[in-house]
Amino acid sequence: MSARGKARRRALDILFEAEARDESPLNVLAERVERAEPPVNEYTSTLVEGVARHLTRIDELLATYAEGWTLERMPAVDRNILRGGTYEMLWSAEVPEGVVISEWVHLAAELSTDESPHFVNGLLARFKQLKPSLSL
Repeated sequence: MSARGKARRRALDILFEAEARDESPLNVLAERVERAEPPVNEYTSTLVEGVARHLTRIDELLATYAEGWTLERMPAVDRNILRGGTYEMLWSAEVPEGVVISEWVHLAAELSTDESPHFVNGLLARFKQLKPSLSL
């Protein structure tokens, strides 16, 4: 797994934990940075901070475009994969869009249900298509 792939995985772990603990992702990130076991990659921080900064808009987009699924009904791991992927797709210009989709779909395949990779792929591909017309 690439360094960015590991950073995404760690960001997902932090986002998932924050939701499970009903805490801000920034608080959980700060705990991980302070503990530094293992050290937190800079890209992990970028992803978590970006999701936290845009969480309301990300959740609005997910709720609007996830056909047949409410945010509450999505598995928690899928919800947080989509949060990370949506942030990276829409607000980060560092990584090509196809790579963003591929990396987050890979995490869904590794960590969630058999249907999750298809769901994540479809929604992130939709955001790629709509990106020029979305008000961010």
